[in-house]
Amino acid sequence: MIEQLTVFLENSEGHLLSLCHALADAGVDMSALTIAETSEYGLVRIICDDPAAGKAALDKAGLRSTITKVAAIEVPNRPGGLVELLETLKRLNLNIEYGYCFSTTGGRAIDVFRIKGIEEAAPQIEAAGFKLLDAADLRA
Repeated sequence: MIEQLTVFLENSEGHLLSLCHALADAGVDMSALTIAETSEYGLVRIICDDPAAGKAALDKAGLRSTITKVAAIEVPNRPGGLVELLETLKRLNLNIEYGYCFSTTGGRAIDVFRIKGIEEAAPQIEAAGFKLLDAADLRA
């Protein structure tokens, strides 16, 4: 499991820039960022090297944020890699609340999911050939 920053951001000009400035000024390095939006606000999810420092910087900037535990699962970066993981999750009756993916070097992709019950199912997921990552794995 890893920690993700979730930021509720007003959907108006310059707010994403302010968020990025706050993190950059605090020396927080982002690995992944995704934005889901409505007409009034955005929900920004960020994987970074120091979620606690990121949250403190965002709080100081007046931005509402939380730290959420999510599963980061390494899959082969090839056609069908995600399908194999999703079939495993389905077989284990695990429901994905939300997710996003990103690629890294070395032929691997990382799928980040919010899944209730993932901790209990971790041994079965790893037995199926997938690796659940922690924060140190993301820095490697």
